[in-house]
Amino acid sequence: MTMIAKGLEGVLFTESKLTFINGAEGVLTHLGIPIQEWAEKSTFEELSLALLDAELPTAEELARFDAELKANRAIPREVEDLIRSMPKGVNPMQALRTAVSYLGLTDVESEDVTPEARRAISIRLIAQFATIIAAINRVQEGQDIVAPRADLTHAGNYLYMLNGKEPTAEQARLFDIALILHADHGMNASTFTAIATSSTISDMYSCIVSAIGALKGPLHGGANEQVMVMLDEVGSPENAVDYITDKLNRKEKIMGVGHRVYKNFDPRSRVLRDYAAHVAGKEGKSNYYQILETIEKTVVDRIGDRGIYPNVDFYSGTVYADLGIKKEYFTPIFALARISGWCASVIEYSKNNRLLRPDAYYIGQKNARYVDLKDRK
Repeated sequence: MTMIAKGLEGVLFTESKLTFINGAEGVLTHLGIPIQEWAEKSTFEELSLALLDAELPTAEELARFDAELKANRAIPREVEDLIRSMPKGVNPMQALRTAVSYLGLTDVESEDVTPEARRAISIRLIAQFATIIAAINRVQEGQDIVAPRADLTHAGNYLYMLNGKEPTAEQARLFDIALILHADHGMNASTFTAIATSSTISDMYSCIVSAIGALKGPLHGGANEQVMVMLDEVGSPENAVDYITDKLNRKEKIMGVGHRVYKNFDPRSRVLRDYAAHVAGKEGKSNYYQILETIEKTVVDRIGDRGIYPNVDFYSGTVYADLGIKKEYFTPIFALARISGWCASVIEYSKNNRLLRPDAYYIGQKNARYVDLKDRK
């Protein structure tokens, strides 16, 4: 009997040491370490290096990696000019896709697919994604591009390039944690797409451009933006219960709720909820957070027994908004974090590469004959 796994659900196509997910129990680990520990004790720089090398780095290795990231933050003048020439109002993910593709044209190593070159390109991409995304945002707002600084963390430098002023230590750390939580998540659609491209022995830039295209879709990367749209529709905490109840009664999707893998609370959402609560507390219990609290309680009470709970996108938007990031750039921020996971997965798969070639079960006609065009009705 031919078995069809719609959406490839449950299909294992490779082995990985990077990320483990137990959706039933709400567990996410990188290199066996729970995501909560990475968020509490580590940095985006350390997690990125750990994913690239599939092992925890030493202090010396991390210092060298951090120096390499800082040395590669600046983007070529040609890429800046391209960003400035983009139409106003362009979709930020389209802009990112185009800029990264052009970035590959400026890299003399771009066609080198050796392990050494893939790793070197990965470091440059991790460093330069932040600069590109910040530059796109600034130009689209009619502002000058802000050059990166080498004395700030990866997260702090992005916020500096975005807002034109140095963030507080708390803001930089909050964004750092958000990046950690989004850095990798197993064989999601964009990571699988990057690997599929890589399996043809294509170059690293093509792999990442493919992943950006997959992440752009609203079923993958755009959910946190839609959560903010939903919050604006709700308007106030008093409207939240009726709004969600009406959605549930009409069997409509609630953005930021439910996950393809998790049938329990997404562990990343638990971390972000705490930080969203902290931010809301500083602002006197912000309206958005009160709405989210009410929505979460309503959802858990109504459909929690079906394994449907808030996911990482549910609270991330409010955290980003507090950092001065507009909702149109939430998905590029996702890419800013996930570039580490994409690169690490491509490097890992390339070590034992096999061309991905799935099949489809044919349900069309058999033994049909060609009908001349003039005889067709």
